[in-house]
Amino acid sequence: MAYVFKEEMNKPERLVGGHRMCAGCGAPVAVRGVLRAINPEDKAVIGCATGCLEVSTFMYPFTAWKDSFIHNAFENAGATVSGVEAAYNAMKRKGKIDDTYKFIAFGGDGGTYDIGFQSLSGAMERGHDMVYVCYDNGAYMNTGIQRSSGTPKFADTTTTPVGRESVGKQQNRKDLAEIIAAHNIPYVAQTTFFKNQKDMHEKSYKAIYTEGSAFMNILAPCPRGWRYPTDQLAEMCRLAVETCYWPLFEVIDGQWILNYKPKNKLPIEEFLKPQGRFKHLFKPGNEHLLKEFQDEVDKRWNDLLVRCGEI
Repeated sequence: MAYVFKEEMNKPERLVGGHRMCAGCGAPVAVRGVLRAINPEDKAVIGCATGCLEVSTFMYPFTAWKDSFIHNAFENAGATVSGVEAAYNAMKRKGKIDDTYKFIAFGGDGGTYDIGFQSLSGAMERGHDMVYVCYDNGAYMNTGIQRSSGTPKFADTTTTPVGRESVGKQQNRKDLAEIIAAHNIPYVAQTTFFKNQKDMHEKSYKAIYTEGSAFMNILAPCPRGWRYPTDQLAEMCRLAVETCYWPLFEVIDGQWILNYKPKNKLPIEEFLKPQGRFKHLFKPGNEHLLKEFQDEVDKRWNDLLVRCGEI
């Protein structure tokens, strides 16, 4: 499958304009990128956990989704979409349906890393032919920017506020892609809005058209929670990749593959400095916090290089 940017951008949109997502939000970019990988002749059923994406794209009786759409509770997107996939297979065996459908669930990091992890893990373990996509913005943004287990260490959130007694969140971010890869499913990928979306598109196509369970973790910056200018979405994604905070990789049938290796790995300060949630790290006396953050990024990057056979 050759990726031709102009051809892909000219495909009919499956998530249309008019939704209420914030300017500069990475979530709708991620969704449009994933759905654009579906063959035009195929249909889809989309499930969405409660979160920014759901409340901003489905205001009853109006919807921004061209495909069949199911909103469910925060914790059960994986269970709902896996149930629909099972029902589809039963109807197809009985000859009651002929169309080809793809099944995709979307959830934020709160509804994926935390509240929805049980149903996600169950769906992946059972091997349903579906894709679960986490649009990872690093906190519970929809309900007030509370920390999640996907929130980076030292981030200033409403439940880990920075002050005289606190330097932000105390724990490192959970590595969800590694956890899902341990379920031994056919396809796992980590990506983001990078360069001309080639990486995101190719991985979305593989995830959708690989038989069995697939999982994608897509970094989707949030201008309100991260506190960056709304026109800097692409730059935030680029810096996340070039500093190796958010490496681009995939796991195909257990084989780890590195998709991008920066020629000149940037220091983590380049990614953190444009974000207001980390401004306290750049105050005099907090240099050790930046070093601690850098050390963790370096450790995870080196571990990934080993898994991928790069070193």
